[in-house]
Amino acid sequence: MSAADELPIPDYDQLPLGDLRHRVRLLQESQLHELISHEHAHGQRTPVLQVLQARLDEIQDGAKPSGGDPRNTPEVHGTSHGSTVQEATAAEANTPLRHGVAGQTPARGRP
Repeated sequence: MSAADELPIPDYDQLPLGDLRHRVRLLQESQLHELISHEHAHGQRTPVLQVLQARLDEIQDGAKPSGGDPRNTPEVHGTSHGSTVQEATAAEANTPLRHGVAGQTPARGRP
């Protein structure tokens, strides 16, 4: 079992910031310290560290963790659909304008 599997929030490293904001509300102070240490050691993502530190400050100021078990949350998956990028939607290959003047660009748009 890797260290990432033992974090208080499953799939922590794959969570979008918006989901993380909600899931940290379930955590105790010690669990927040654990995530902050993990983030400093691995990702160093400033927005994530800000969210974790803000929640830690709230807990230290007397806020209570909301109920629930962070391990009982839905798994994080990739996008719900494939990429919309296709050969048919790609931009046409062409020669850029030379100095912004079409007449000065030889073979513009022609192979």
